Amino acid sequence: MKKIFFIAALLISSTTLFAQSDSSAFYFQKGLEEKGKGRSLVALQQFEKAYGFNNNDKQIVSELAASYLNLRRYAPAKEKFVQLEKMGDKSDSTYRQLMLLSFYSRQFDDAIKYALTLKKQNIHEKAAWYIGKSYYEKDDLGNAIKYLGFAAKEDPTNPEIPYTIARSYADMMNFKEAIPHFLKAIELNPNNSRWIYETALIYYAIPDEQNSLKYMLLAGERGYKKDNEYLQNLATAFVNAGKINEGINMLKEVLERRPTDVNVINMLAESYYDSKKYDEAIAYYDKLLQIDAKNAEAMYMIGMSYQKKGEKQKGIAI
Repeated sequence: MKKIFFIAALLISSTTLFAQSDSSAFYFQKGLEEKGKGRSLVALQQFEKAYGFNNNDKQIVSELAASYLNLRRYAPAKEKFVQLEKMGDKSDSTYRQLMLLSFYSRQFDDAIKYALTLKKQNIHEKAAWYIGKSYYEKDDLGNAIKYLGFAAKEDPTNPEIPYTIARSYADMMNFKEAIPHFLKAIELNPNNSRWIYETALIYYAIPDEQNSLKYMLLAGERGYKKDNEYLQNLATAFVNAGKINEGINMLKEVLERRPTDVNVINMLAESYYDSKKYDEAIAYYDKLLQIDAKNAEAMYMIGMSYQKKGEKQKGIAI
């Protein structure tokens, strides 16, 4: 009797497997037909049904992964590409997709792992950029610079590569080493006003006042937003480069927008003092005292200004 039950159960199990196989093939074929008609979402639904009946078929998993990717559903797409790899699909295409999906989802350890595997498998693959950028995002700047150097050889036309190398050096406060890479990035992407502006600030930090002013002006010419921060930094660049009148005019323009900005008023006072226009310097130091009557530095500089203009006793008294 037990033998009869065993045979019956075996027959039922086999019938179920055949039914599942038939259903899987049916929905898979429907998916291919919908894909051919350009109906991506409907195709995905059919492939999901096929996968529900048979999740160990490489063709189904492959089509499902591609469908998720096509519809920008990156998390399930990566999951299916990982499954493909476990099923033995170790093709360049699979590792490339795993590298890209990991990178753009900011899973940088995975991005590095798959990129290194891809590069080892196919030396001609341009994977070094993804490795270097991933290390940069992980704040591992030594490895970032190392692999970005390889990336620059793989793809010398990609401006993001020298820019990221520049940022790596700048993040380590190594401004002089950063400059040639900023310049290379600008050479490859001359209309990126933000990069030009950053270059101006790096020159300011070195300091190299003339180049700081040059690139600050160039950033404005290339479309960088001329907000108060930009105008204030441009004014500073003018003053530091010895073009004090231009700097003063720029600071006055900023002060019209920010009439009680202590930093701007102080910069104007200092600029007038440095250009030996002591009456104007006194007027702006007075503005600081109107804002803060206990501003000892402003009071001291008023005294110095009086002394510089010949009123020594008054200056000493103040």
